[in-house]
Amino acid sequence: MSLAYGKGRNVVLPPSVNRILLVKNLPFKITSEEMYDLFGKYGGIRQIRIGTEQKTRGTAYVVYEDIYDAKEACDHLQGFNVMGRYLVVLYFQSNHKSKKIDLPKEEERVEQLRRQFQSMGNDEESEFD
Repeated sequence: MSLAYGKGRNVVLPPSVNRILLVKNLPFKITSEEMYDLFGKYGGIRQIRIGTEQKTRGTAYVVYEDIYDAKEACDHLQGFNVMGRYLVVLYFQSNHKSKKIDLPKEEERVEQLRRQFQSMGNDEESEFD
């Protein structure tokens, strides 16, 4: 066994590693107690949020107290069979969140920029006439 996860923990982790795991392909009937039992083997857990809505069923977020515990859990539970389903365990990436854009407001901003640049172009042409 490697000392990478030992108390020394002098290992440099990649930037994608963080203490929040996104777990996909969970059985719909899994309970929070079962999640704590499964993921708690790898370290202290701050929070587990299991998706309950139609879009989020079968997914959960697991927040560890320590980043090294999250890495160990991710390494060991990726592809783990739970109730006939193979888990997909990823590091949560906040920069991949989709931004909601106010489309009418964005269209108005683009139109303002278009008018601004058209007027700048007309000014330059008149200087050289």
